[in-house]
Amino acid sequence: MPVTDMCVSLTRERLYEIQDHLERQNLDGWLLYDFRGSNAIATGLLGLPSLSRRFVVYLPAVGEPIAVTHRIEQQPWRGWIGGKRVYLGWESFEDELRRVLNGAGRIALEYSPDDAVPYLDRVPGGIVDLVRSTGVDTVSSGDLVSAVYSRWSPSGETSHRRAAEHLQRIARAAFDRVGEHLRAGDPLTEWDLRDWITCRLVEEGLGVGVDAVVAVNANAANPHYAPSADEHALIADGDLILIDLWGKENADAIYADQTWMGFVGPDLPERIREVWSAIRDARDAGVDLIRDRFASGSPVAGYEVDDAVRRVIAERGFGEAFIHRTGHSIDRELHGSGPNLDNLETRDTRALIPGVGFSIEPGVYLEGEIGLRTEIDVLMTPDGPVVTTPEPQREIYLIDGSRQSTVDSRQ
Repeated sequence: MPVTDMCVSLTRERLYEIQDHLERQNLDGWLLYDFRGSNAIATGLLGLPSLSRRFVVYLPAVGEPIAVTHRIEQQPWRGWIGGKRVYLGWESFEDELRRVLNGAGRIALEYSPDDAVPYLDRVPGGIVDLVRSTGVDTVSSGDLVSAVYSRWSPSGETSHRRAAEHLQRIARAAFDRVGEHLRAGDPLTEWDLRDWITCRLVEEGLGVGVDAVVAVNANAANPHYAPSADEHALIADGDLILIDLWGKENADAIYADQTWMGFVGPDLPERIREVWSAIRDARDAGVDLIRDRFASGSPVAGYEVDDAVRRVIAERGFGEAFIHRTGHSIDRELHGSGPNLDNLETRDTRALIPGVGFSIEPGVYLEGEIGLRTEIDVLMTPDGPVVTTPEPQREIYLIDGSRQSTVDSRQ
């Protein structure tokens, strides 16, 4: 049974753009492979749903693209702009693949040598072996993915900026709401506030992938903590509050993703102030490195930004408590396929080229005590990096929850 009536949507204009990048990178072609949605880059680039049988599409640097498709799955290929070869059994699949690659020298695949970047490693090793058996030289498609698949379109950027405005405004309103409830003697739980935030995001037009995390004190020391209807904490005076929220307007839009910190009380404890200063300064050091490299005309890779951010936190004595990468790619997916700011979990050597976007989100997580994170989004433009998060947080927001006062002293 067909899962959908979606059909391939690669256009001539898009093909010519890809071929231009193939020529710039001295590649003979790009081989797109998928089986049951294992390679979202391939299906996303072609506009296809997840199919139940293997397919390959060869996009040559010069000439017509060729698709190798299964005999029982022809409907999704209506409107295909290139040549098509149909297979039935595994022998014919391999024969057609060899015919397609005959004469090719150096081609790109969604694979990463030694699994260095798992986000790119989407083609099974067996297919890589099969492709290599034809005599071609295989390289990672990482730079192509950045340049073609993860690059923000003008409409995507506009949509992202609208979403970013909504996220920032609603996060601030959420801190205000905590103070209002505490002053009224009606405290909120993490789950209450998370539910309110997500409802507000939807009301503001963010209809896809919307969610939020609200975590207080030691709960925030778990980077992947999420409250639930059954398990959550009450928000009280003296609590440190982390709010992480994200969403986008529609399926083709670009996500916005932000994290903000608040504290219920008139003054920050010194311990919190110390940790906050470390992560804020580390975040800014990452932005500064990208700006300086761009100004000098030198490329900067994701792992280098991670190193710069991590160095600041280590110098402040919290290096062991920064337990995740500095940032992730953002495109049509929240965790996109472009360069990540990572030299911890992986070593992402891909350059931050104009058109790609990503988060910068250092955090310090002191187990059983507190956790703090600051997160902004950045877009690389032809004129350099641009922070798209409105008014990045400089100080932790102070929330007046005292029932003796009706004035919000939030900074």
